[in-house]
Amino acid sequence: MSEWFVYLIRATDNSLYTGITTDVERRFGEHLSGRAGAKYFRGRSPAAVVFVEGGHDRSSASIREAQIKKLSRRQKLDLIIS
Repeated sequence: MSEWFVYLIRATDNSLYTGITTDVERRFGEHLSGRAGAKYFRGRSPAAVVFVEGGHDRSSASIREAQIKKLSRRQKLDLIIS
């Protein structure tokens, strides 16, 4: 069984994108190339991965992703700093 990660990417417009994957580097590359990347990055470009949280299975990663997406921007920034 693969380990899943929840990640946040800061875009060039300073917005934050939250996603899940089994390979953060590969997924960031997909977002950069535009191929198989999220629609979110069609109007903006990914700048950097700013947060990674591992130790999840597919289900818990999806649940955690939903929890993070509900956070305010301030709370997401606090999560990145901690």
